[in-house]
Amino acid sequence: MWKLAAGALFVTVLTGAGRDIVVLDTDSGMFGDDGAALVMLLRSPVQVSIPGITVVPGNVWAAQGAEYTLHILDLLKRPTIPVYLGAEAPLVHTAEMAKEAARRWDPIGYSGAFALSQSVTPAWGSKLSLRKPKHDAPSFLIGEVEKHPGEVTILALGPMTNIAIALRMRPEIETKIKRLVFMGGAYHVGGNASPNAEFNFWFDPEAARIVLRSRIPKKIMFGLDICNRAQIHKAEFDQIAAAHTAVADLYREDLGNRYPGFLKHADAVGYLWDTLAAAYLLDPDFVTRYETRYLDVQSNWGQYYGATVPLDRRQAPAATPVTIMLDLDFKRVFALYKDRLTRQD
Repeated sequence: MWKLAAGALFVTVLTGAGRDIVVLDTDSGMFGDDGAALVMLLRSPVQVSIPGITVVPGNVWAAQGAEYTLHILDLLKRPTIPVYLGAEAPLVHTAEMAKEAARRWDPIGYSGAFALSQSVTPAWGSKLSLRKPKHDAPSFLIGEVEKHPGEVTILALGPMTNIAIALRMRPEIETKIKRLVFMGGAYHVGGNASPNAEFNFWFDPEAARIVLRSRIPKKIMFGLDICNRAQIHKAEFDQIAAAHTAVADLYREDLGNRYPGFLKHADAVGYLWDTLAAAYLLDPDFVTRYETRYLDVQSNWGQYYGATVPLDRRQAPAATPVTIMLDLDFKRVFALYKDRLTRQD
């Protein structure tokens, strides 16, 4: 009996020791991709520990993103995980700049929060949360890194405003971060906000530039290069929606009636974006091809604002390189995605 108990304890210690401490920085909409990424991680407690979630403007304004995040935590019965509001706007970019860019050059494919009001509305099928988010996301991020030097993974699913502010507030944490895994950028392919820029980088190019020029030891990029290869069609959507759990019903409502609208357009196409970055923390071997480069972000306002470009290392000689994910085993990552989204809590 003692041997069995000791063996179980040994396994528990091993699995606990192997858990990733992950600070999730998100611009979550109602569910979409950020919410799915959060569900995947919280349903993988042996692999991931999340001490807190920081919210940044991007898909929606931060207060609305926090409301959506609190709702998802409630569905998963995880109300004790703190949610922190960060920046209220990008470092430089504004809605007016985006409108002027569209007038001068090309229409904006997706402008996120710039097209929305600052009001906060409840998630579908719910009321406004009685809980309120905490404040000062950059300070929370700094505190976690300083408490656990070399152990914290930052999973950045939106614009990098909060992270850039934290690095400016306390530059010495750069080398204490274990790694940065992020969804953003587009190196070998075109953009989705503008013809040249992926949305997260386009929304706050200055923040992305600060982060890519930093000394964070490992930077792992899930940009449009790999995300464009992870298409979701109605057949895959139906497999998740058919679970009819609280999470699956929210998934069905958002992806079915909003973007990409599978319930309205059977031929619609969606993508795994943020969920690829989250899946990497659980099963990195689904990535089949990658390359490493020194990267920068175009922050001069113009047609290429927010574009991912090679880094002139004379300007940032201490910057570390970025691993750009390029291709994947879709069946493998979709199996993981489906499993986590359809589980019973």
